[in-house]
Amino acid sequence: MKVDQKEHTITIKDTQGDFTSFLNKVTDQYKSFENHNIIIDLLGYRNELEVDDLKLFLPLSKQHKKAKKSFVVVVSDFDYNALPEKFTIVPSLLEAHDIIEMEEIERDLGF
Repeated sequence: MKVDQKEHTITIKDTQGDFTSFLNKVTDQYKSFENHNIIIDLLGYRNELEVDDLKLFLPLSKQHKKAKKSFVVVVSDFDYNALPEKFTIVPSLLEAHDIIEMEEIERDLGF
């Protein structure tokens, strides 16, 4: 697992290629990331992930958003409509950073 911090955002990327192990590590170490916006980089899983796999991140996403922080999952070549609307999933890291920036502005404005 590779963790990269830039300002108020942490990007977490799986380096092992084992989705279940990665999910467990992120969940176990969540307390150390909870004060930052989080990007989960799953770009290394080319067409390997199912809707049910990504839904395993929903509890963390909900918990993080309740704390007024952004939680974005990045995965390419995916049916983004197959997941709940409140679950933020995008096809690129650039879009993930853009989403976080927009959500930060919304929070600053009180939305």
